[in-house]
Amino acid sequence: MATAMDWLPWSLLLFSLMCETSAFYVPGVAPINFHQNDPVEIKAVKLTSSRTQLPYEYYSLPFCQPSKITYKAENLGEVLRGDRIVNTPFQVLMNSEKKCEVLCSQSNRDSDDKKKEKDVQFEHGYRLGFTDVNKIYLHNHLSFILYYHREDMEEDQEHTYRVVRFEVIPQSIRLEDLKADEKSSCTLPEGTNSSPQEIDPTKENQLYFTYSVHWEESDIKWASRWDTYLTMSDVQIHWFSIINSVVVVFFLSGILSMIIIRTLRKDIANYNKEDDIEDTMEESGWKLVHGDVFRPPQYPMILSSQLGSGIQLFCMILIVIFVAMLGMLSPSSRGALMTTACFLFMFMGVFGGFSAGRLYRTLKGHRWKKGAFCTATLYPGVVFGICFVLNCFIWGKHSSGAVPFPTMVALLCMWFGISLPLVYLGYYFGFRKQPYDNPVRTNQIPRQIPEQRWYMNRFVGILMAGILPFGAMFIELFFIFSAIWENQFYYLFGFLFLVFIILVVSCSQISIVMVYFQLCAEDYRWWWRNFLVSGGSAFYVLVYAIFYFVNKLDIVEFIPSLLYFGYTALMVLSFWLLTGTIGFYAAYMFVRKIYAAVKID
Repeated sequence: MATAMDWLPWSLLLFSLMCETSAFYVPGVAPINFHQNDPVEIKAVKLTSSRTQLPYEYYSLPFCQPSKITYKAENLGEVLRGDRIVNTPFQVLMNSEKKCEVLCSQSNRDSDDKKKEKDVQFEHGYRLGFTDVNKIYLHNHLSFILYYHREDMEEDQEHTYRVVRFEVIPQSIRLEDLKADEKSSCTLPEGTNSSPQEIDPTKENQLYFTYSVHWEESDIKWASRWDTYLTMSDVQIHWFSIINSVVVVFFLSGILSMIIIRTLRKDIANYNKEDDIEDTMEESGWKLVHGDVFRPPQYPMILSSQLGSGIQLFCMILIVIFVAMLGMLSPSSRGALMTTACFLFMFMGVFGGFSAGRLYRTLKGHRWKKGAFCTATLYPGVVFGICFVLNCFIWGKHSSGAVPFPTMVALLCMWFGISLPLVYLGYYFGFRKQPYDNPVRTNQIPRQIPEQRWYMNRFVGILMAGILPFGAMFIELFFIFSAIWENQFYYLFGFLFLVFIILVVSCSQISIVMVYFQLCAEDYRWWWRNFLVSGGSAFYVLVYAIFYFVNKLDIVEFIPSLLYFGYTALMVLSFWLLTGTIGFYAAYMFVRKIYAAVKID
C-alpha cells in the first residue's frame, strides 16, 4: 500500500475521468525473504475518488503499461471493494537505488475539472495532480521509498530482506527540467530548481513518466509493519469516545436502577399484598394489563422474521469485530474482512432461523415453512435488490466497483445454497422446541386501551429512545464513515469492540425503560412498538449521514449521490434491525421477569 506525501491543494483533469488517487502495494501477505538485487513486484490496485465514490481500474487512465498486463485473482471481499489488482512496469530491485528512470512517454488532449483540499495525513495511494489558479498540473514523477528489515542469518548465509514499509512521493516536474529522453534515462533537478508540469487541455501535451527508487534500512520488524497505520489515528479521541459512552451507560443504569429498585420493587410488593388490592391496583397500571401483555401482535410472521435476521446480523458483527480485534483479520489480507462478513452472515442463518422459529411458535404461528422462507428472503432480498439497482448504475459508469456478473451469481448461489437451507434447518428445530414460557395467561377478550398522552406517541418514543445509544457511539461513527467514504484507514477494532458492547448495553437499558413506561400507561401492544423504538438510534444515524454528506463530502453528481444514499439506506436498515433486535429481547426478558414476580388471581 502506498502513501501520499505531497499535500498541495490539488485537482486533476485527466482523460475525462474523475479520479483522485492511485493505490500501489507490494504483494505478499506472508513474509517474503529477498536477497540483494532480487526483483520486487509492485502492483496497482485501483483509482479512487472521494468526490465520485466510483473506483476505476488502474489502466482506465493511459498510464505506462508493461508488455503483458496480468490481473491478480481477487477474493470476494476485494471484488466487492472494487479492487482490480494488476502488475505495473516499475522495475525495482531489492536494496538497489535508482536515481531517475524513464517509465514511458505519453501524450494527452482531453481532461475534466474538479478541485479539493486535504489535510496532512497518510492515504491509500498518491494524488494524480493538483491545480493552482485554474492551471492543471500533473504528477509525472514518482519517488518510491521502500524500507526493508535485514533478517539475521547464520554467518555462512547471505543476508535476506523483508519489505516493511512502502511510500510514494509524487512530484510534478517540467519536461525540460527532467532532461529526459526515450532511452529510459533522466536527471532530476537539484533542490527546488524546477517548475511543475502544466497540462493544457486545449492542445496535445508531450509527457514523460519517470520514477526513482530509494531504499532505507528500518528497525521495524515484519510483525510490526502495520503499526504506522495504527498510530495515525488520535487514540485520545477514541478514548474520549469510550468515556463518553460509559457515561451514557451509567446514566441509563441510574434511571434503570431507580425504576427497578424503587418503583418496580414497590409495585411488586404492593401487588403481592392480599389486603386492599383494589386501591393498590389504581396506583400503577402495568399489572392491570397482565391478561393482554403476552397477546400475539399483528403480523407475527414478519416480526419473527425480522428478529431472526437481527440475530443473524448480531452474531455476524460480534464475531467479525472480535476476530478483527484479535488481529486474525490482518489488513495485509486484502478483502478478508468483507469476505469473512459475507460467509459468516450466510452460516449464521441457522441461529437466525432457530430464534425466529421459536418466537413464531410462541406467538401462536402455525405456517413454519412460510415463516422460514420469509426469514431467509425478506431482509437479504431487500439488500440484494438495492445493491442490484445500484450496481446497474455503477455498470453504466464502467467502474471497477461494479460487481461482475459471475460474482453476483456466486452470491446468489451462496444465498440459496447455504443461507436458505441453514435458515430452514434452524427454523425447523426452533419451531419444534417448546415455546417461551410466559408467566401469565392471556384473556380471550382484549382489554380496552386508554387514551395515551402525546409523549407516548411512537415517533416521539423513537426520538427519545434513540438519542442516548447514538450518543454512546457517534464519535466512533465518524471514523467509520471516513474509512468508508473518504478512503481513510480504520484498524482500531479494539475500540470498536468496546463501543459495540456499550451499544448493546445501552440499547437493552433504554428498551427496558421504554417498555416499562408503556405498560404503566396500560398500553399492552409493546411487541412491534418496542422493536421499532429500540432501533430509534438508526434514525439518528440517518440524520448524521445526511449531515456528513452535506458538510464533509464534495459529491455533486447524481449517481455518486445515489450510491451514497443507497448504501447509507442499507446501513441504516441493518443498524435498525440490529438495535431493534437487541432491545426487543431485553424488553421481552424484562416483561417476563416482572410478571413472574407478582401474584395473579
